[in-house]
Amino acid sequence: MTNPKPPLGNIQNAMDLGKMVASQRKAQGLTQSDLAGLAQTGTRFISDLENGKGTLQFDKVMHILNLLGLDVVIMDRQS
Repeated sequence: MTNPKPPLGNIQNAMDLGKMVASQRKAQGLTQSDLAGLAQTGTRFISDLENGKGTLQFDKVMHILNLLGLDVVIMDRQS
């Protein structure tokens, strides 16, 4: 059994998510065009995601996160 990796950070809004996607894409040596090709979407969608556009299709966003090896974890905020 492997130890889970620590979280990469908290996502509070679309801009936070976009920065995380851009960081992971670059860490994997991918261009926006490369990622768009893998996701079978346009580079405009990747650019919009990375720039924090808040009205993107959720299923496409989740697909891109999956391609980058990222998981979404929902946690209860503690006071």
